[in-house]
Amino acid sequence: MQDFLSSAMPFLAVALAVAAGLVASWVVRRIVLRLYRKQEALRETSRVARLPLRFVLCLIGVRIALAMATDDAEWRRNADHGLVIALIVSVAWLAIAVLLIIETMVLTRYRTDVADNRRARRLRTQVILARRIGVALVAVVALGSIMLTFPAIQALGAGLLASAGVISIVAGLAAQTSLVNVFAGMQLAFTDAIRVDDVVVVQKEWGRIEEITLTYVVVHIWDDRRLILPSTYFTTTPFENWTRRQSEVMGTVEFDLDWRAPVGAMRVELKKVLASTELWDERVGILQITDATAGFVRVRILVSAADSAALFDLRCLIREELVLFLQEKYPSALPHIRLESAPVAASPQHTPRRPGKISAADETAARLPSDPHDSQLFTGSIEAVQRSRAFSGPGDDVFEDRDKSIAAQN
Repeated sequence: MQDFLSSAMPFLAVALAVAAGLVASWVVRRIVLRLYRKQEALRETSRVARLPLRFVLCLIGVRIALAMATDDAEWRRNADHGLVIALIVSVAWLAIAVLLIIETMVLTRYRTDVADNRRARRLRTQVILARRIGVALVAVVALGSIMLTFPAIQALGAGLLASAGVISIVAGLAAQTSLVNVFAGMQLAFTDAIRVDDVVVVQKEWGRIEEITLTYVVVHIWDDRRLILPSTYFTTTPFENWTRRQSEVMGTVEFDLDWRAPVGAMRVELKKVLASTELWDERVGILQITDATAGFVRVRILVSAADSAALFDLRCLIREELVLFLQEKYPSALPHIRLESAPVAASPQHTPRRPGKISAADETAARLPSDPHDSQLFTGSIEAVQRSRAFSGPGDDVFEDRDKSIAAQN
C-alpha cells in the first residue's frame, strides 16, 4: 500500500497542480473583468488570453508539484526540460494575447466613425504597428530562450558571439531590402505621413489605406481592388493624401457650352441642386466661366463636401441635373459646330474673250500642263509675275488691231 501511494503521489500532485492552475486562471480573469467591467470590448478580447493563461499557471504548478513530490532522477530532469520549453511557449502566447488586449483597450477609446477622426486614425496606425513589432520581438525572444535550454546550443551560441561582427555584416547585406522596408514602415507609422483609412492617390489610382505593415502597405482601390505597395514607395515617391490634415475636399464640374449658355439661370439651378442634397457641406458652391475659346464657353463649378466619397457623388449629381436642365430649358446652349460658306466673287482675269481665231500664244498656253502645282511658278516673286504675264495670252489691243486689219483688207 505504501509503495502504491509513493508511485501515485506524483500523479496526484500533478492533478492537484492542474486543478489549482485552472482555478487561479478563472480567479484572475474574473478580477480583470471586474476591474474593467465598463469595457465591453475587453470582455470579448480577453477570451484570447484565457487558454494561454491556463497553460502558464498549470505548467508552473506542475513543475512545482514534480519538484516537491519526486526525487532528482533522470526522467524528472527530462520532464522538467520539456515543461520549461512548454512554459516558454505558453508565456510567449500569453504575452501576444496581452498585446492584443492592450491594443483593443487603446483603440476603443478613440472612435473612427466620426467626422474628424484624424487623431484616432493616427493612433490606430501607430498602435497596430507597435503591436506587430511587439509580437515579432516576443517570438524572437521565445525562440532564443528555447534554444538556450539546450547545452549544445549554448556552446554554439558562445562561438557565434565571437564572430558576431562578420555575421551582422553578412546578414545586413542579405536582408538589406527587407530591413529598408521595415524601417520605412516604422517611419510611416510614427511620422504621420499616412494613416489607416487615409484617402490617397497612388499610381493614378484613388483609394483608402487599408493596412500598414512593417514591409508593405495595402491600398483599397475604389473598385474593390487591392494595391499592395512596399513601404519604401511612400517614403521615396510623391503621392496625394486627401485627408492629411482634414477630410473636407473640393472638386470641380466642367461644361463646354455654346456662347448662348444661360450663365445666370445655371447659377440659380446650381443653388437649387445644392440646397436639395446633404452631400454638400455648405462651404463652397460657385459657378464661373474659366475659358471662352475655340467656339465654346467653359463653365466650371467648384463645390465642396465632407469627404472624398461624398464629393464624388455630389459632382455626379450636379453634372446630371445641369445636363437635364440645359436639355429641357435651354437646348440652344448645348455645344454647336457652325459652318459658313462665303460666295466667290468673279475674278477680272477670267472675263470672256472675244470669239475669233486662236493665236499661237493661246495654243502654247493650252498645251501647258494643267497641274495645280504649276500655279506656284507664277507667284511669290517679281520673276514669277513676269512669267505670269508671259503666259497670260494676248490682250484686248491685239484683238482690236486684228479687227482693223481685217476691215481694211475688205
